[in-house]
Amino acid sequence: MISDFQELSDKIDQLAEMTVALRRENAQLRQANAALVVENMGYQRRLSEASTRVEALLEQIPSLDAGTPEEKQPENEDAR
Repeated sequence: MISDFQELSDKIDQLAEMTVALRRENAQLRQANAALVVENMGYQRRLSEASTRVEALLEQIPSLDAGTPEEKQPENEDAR
C-alpha cells in the first residue's frame, strides 16, 4: 500500500516537473512568435514600399502604342 502511494507521489512529481517545463517552453514560444510577427510586419512594409516603387517605375515607361510611326525605330538594319 505504501509503495502505491510512493508511486503515485512520484508520478505527481513528474507531472509537476513537466508542467513547469511546458510553461517555460510556452513562454519561449510566445516570445519567438512575437518576434516573428514584428519581423513579418517589417517584411510586409518593405514589400509594400518596393511594390510602390515598381509601380512608379512602370508608369514612367512609355507605352509601346504611344509612339507614332515616324518615331518608331526599325527592328534591324535591313529594314532601313
